Amino acid sequence: MTSTTLGPIPVALASPSIPVVDPDAPLLSVRDLRVWYELKRWGFAHAGDVRAVDGVSFDVARGESLAVVGESGCGKSSLMKAILGLNTPTAGQILFDGRDVSALRKGDLKWFRSQVGYVQQDPFGALPTFMNVKRILEEPLIINGVDDPVERQARIEQALIEVKMSPPAEWLPKFPHMLSGGQQQRVVIARSMILGPKLLVADEPVSMLDASVRVEILKILRKLQEEHNLAVVYITHDLSTVRYFSEHIFVMYAGRIAEMAKVDDILDDASHPYTLALLSASSDPDARNALVQREVPPGEPPSLVHPPAGCRFNPRCAFAMEGVCDEREPPTVEIKDEHLVHCWLYDKEVMGDRPLGVPARKELVDGKPL
Repeated sequence: MTSTTLGPIPVALASPSIPVVDPDAPLLSVRDLRVWYELKRWGFAHAGDVRAVDGVSFDVARGESLAVVGESGCGKSSLMKAILGLNTPTAGQILFDGRDVSALRKGDLKWFRSQVGYVQQDPFGALPTFMNVKRILEEPLIINGVDDPVERQARIEQALIEVKMSPPAEWLPKFPHMLSGGQQQRVVIARSMILGPKLLVADEPVSMLDASVRVEILKILRKLQEEHNLAVVYITHDLSTVRYFSEHIFVMYAGRIAEMAKVDDILDDASHPYTLALLSASSDPDARNALVQREVPPGEPPSLVHPPAGCRFNPRCAFAMEGVCDEREPPTVEIKDEHLVHCWLYDKEVMGDRPLGVPARKELVDGKPL
């Protein structure tokens, strides 16, 4: 049995207004996205806004996988919820297959939800405890108009086989509490794939799993992406896992993208001081790490209610230039093909005769003071 034999899922209420889209166009386009949460005093008076996502733009091609990386509070989860249609953008636009996600209504919204799979961080919390595996996987098929029970059974069994839960008959009657964490996450992945989506959004899918099963889950996701030509947005704070799965990395800090590039360019030739700090803080299974004092930026991430002027990393950056980084928004500089960095260290006018970013990179990696 193969997914090719089964064919596409017929979404019952798919809107006839869905346009024919250029197959070479990006599947997902995010344009100057802002997601702000309003703060109120006494329940009604405006007291400010939490600028969780503040001017983010990128494209995701069909079949492409990218990772959004950053520490807690950087805005990556708010970005993810906006992509899923759970957060309404304050400004900007999210286009999926040529449609504005925030403008979708009724049938169009149901079509969109059938096209986007979601893998949650906590597998046990994502699965209804009163349903067995068969019912969990069958429910989205029923909702989306797959009325033939034989076809539903075939799709359920295929989904389980694809996540390496064989034979399917052994797993179908089991409830979530009867499964291990890794098995629960496989069921979550199978459910996210059951409707044949074009885009998969994975919110730290391995952060709550044992180290022994993390790589296996990432390999399953990678295999599904390649076999089904899936576009994948992988949300994580762990740079050590992205090499197994993603083709591009976007590094977020305080609601904005600091650096974006191909995986190897980020991991082997990172350019933004914050990206270098993340890499320095990432632990590898090497006994020599016990003898190394890692350099980490001082202080805490800034308040997103009153973010600092200029570059938002400047209060913690050892290489911030007074009168520049603390006053003016950094430019977007393409330092090589598909490698963009938002940093004044790469601006020719500001740096003058000094090397563009090279001293900063070396000194940060070597842990030497400026």
